[in-house]
Amino acid sequence: MSLLQEYELLRRVPFFAEIEPARLKLLAFMSERVGFDPGKALCRQGDPADAAYLIIEGEADILVDTPSGPLKLATLGANDIVGEMAILGDVPRTATVQAKTRIVALRIAKEPFMRMVREFPTMAVSIMRELAHRLELTNNQLRNALSEVRRLREDAAPQPAMRPEAGASPAE
Repeated sequence: MSLLQEYELLRRVPFFAEIEPARLKLLAFMSERVGFDPGKALCRQGDPADAAYLIIEGEADILVDTPSGPLKLATLGANDIVGEMAILGDVPRTATVQAKTRIVALRIAKEPFMRMVREFPTMAVSIMRELAHRLELTNNQLRNALSEVRRLREDAAPQPAMRPEAGASPAE
């Protein structure tokens, strides 16, 4: 894939839409094209954040470790960015990103990514909007899960015995 093709890919992503072409070409130049076979991890929960990935083709599952095993939060595909949350928060990876199908991605190292965020407020706003959208989806999932837990607890709770009404015979 040529530098021009990588630039065109970056330009189509809303995060990068407002960045001037020369800077975007520089970001494309500093990015690395990488591939992952199905089942391989782009990054793992708990690892240090060193890069974000722009998925060019394929799909990736976003997984979090739980006491009962991995839980899939989402599946992302072409033109989606993964791994940016840990970079922005300067924290370890909050999830594992695992290739569901063959993935081709651009790996954008932490420093160039953060430089673009600092220099282009519109990019920072786009990222905040995307993160707010993801948070809304997560809140909806949590709300639904808590509702289901509540329903299951109510269904499993012992039901009080029915008492016959006063004056009625127990077996009619």
